[in-house]
Amino acid sequence: MTNLPKGSKKLLNAWAFYDWANSVYTLTIASAVFPIFYEALFSDRGHYIKVFGLELKNSALISFVTAFAFVFVAVFSPLLSGIADYVGNKKSFMKFFCYVGALSCMGLYWFDLENIYIGLLFYFLGLIGYWGSLVFYNSYLPDIAFPEQQDKISAKGYSLGYIGSVILLIVNLIMIMGAANDEAKMQAMRYSFVMVGVWWILFSQYTYYFLPKGNKETNQKLSKQIVFNGFKELKKVWAILQDNIPLKRYLGGFFVSSMAVQTVMLVATYFGAQEIQWSSKEESTIGLIICILIIQLVAVIGAVLTSRASEKFGNIPTLIGINIIWAVFCALAFFITLPIHFYVMATVVGFVMGGIQALSRSTYSKLLPETEDTASFFSFYDVAEKIGIVIGMCLYGIIDQITGSPRLAIVFLAAFFVIAIFLLRRVHKK
Repeated sequence: MTNLPKGSKKLLNAWAFYDWANSVYTLTIASAVFPIFYEALFSDRGHYIKVFGLELKNSALISFVTAFAFVFVAVFSPLLSGIADYVGNKKSFMKFFCYVGALSCMGLYWFDLENIYIGLLFYFLGLIGYWGSLVFYNSYLPDIAFPEQQDKISAKGYSLGYIGSVILLIVNLIMIMGAANDEAKMQAMRYSFVMVGVWWILFSQYTYYFLPKGNKETNQKLSKQIVFNGFKELKKVWAILQDNIPLKRYLGGFFVSSMAVQTVMLVATYFGAQEIQWSSKEESTIGLIICILIIQLVAVIGAVLTSRASEKFGNIPTLIGINIIWAVFCALAFFITLPIHFYVMATVVGFVMGGIQALSRSTYSKLLPETEDTASFFSFYDVAEKIGIVIGMCLYGIIDQITGSPRLAIVFLAAFFVIAIFLLRRVHKK
């Protein structure tokens, strides 16, 4: 079909709809059902397992595997995004990672402790698929939306993602809680992993139908020069940053903030399963999923209100305010012990999670200089985010492994939000 013009409502909605398609991964696999399923596998054998020649705590193991996946994405996304911008086929790359992630989610159906390495491989590939596709998805934003549209459409994308993922999670919850016994509940969870993959592939087709192939049209074939052009583009972006002080300062604040935000989001359910005093295994399962649902629903409100706050107060002051809330939250997390505490904190997390993600993405897009190589700039953004996650997850895993409890690790993350506040204050408010 003929490419829709930049700023077209249909094009913007199609772009935002990819959040509806892929956010089921972050909710069911990263946040809710899989962490509960993973913890349940260890219910009869304690929290430790011998793997890779080491005796590791299960939550530390999944933290390290997650960190390794983000190392992979951080290393290869600059190369791939450079190729995508040069050849002009961002959509093909986005599709590839989407399908890798979706099929890997389906592969989690066979995750068990007897075949732990195969299960961890599917988990690893699912992470790479999800985050790899986001490199190219995010880079479309300045291509398809004008600066004055970017805050709202970014927030709309996150809102669609929260709503769509909640719908599937409710279906999964009905399946799980309707199961007759623990074995049937575990089987229902396995089915939910398959449903994530099917949902992701099915609904992403609407986005692919309307998105342009890329921001260039070329018939050039891949060559050694083009392959390594990705690193050249990354170097070029770094050089531009030296003269673009606002963008450079913003990236510094985003780096340390994202390090803490993404870590909290990735480990919240594991923390709740191990540290909250649930009265029974069934209450734990229901309570954790309810908390995740609260986070998702409140996040919709958070994303919308944050967008409005940014219009009134500016992007940077709004981001500073959100980081202050995050810092207080992490400090208080040390004292969380009861389910009611976890429910209250889930509400706070939901509000600031929806706000900080949408606004961070659109703020970066606004700060970009005029360029056609948007994928390379967003690759830089994604690399900063991924390296931050690697550091955050490794710190969390190490503290969890050494102390046997993740409480100190969560409190430690508060320091990163304080640093982010300091760095963001150095960015011009306009």
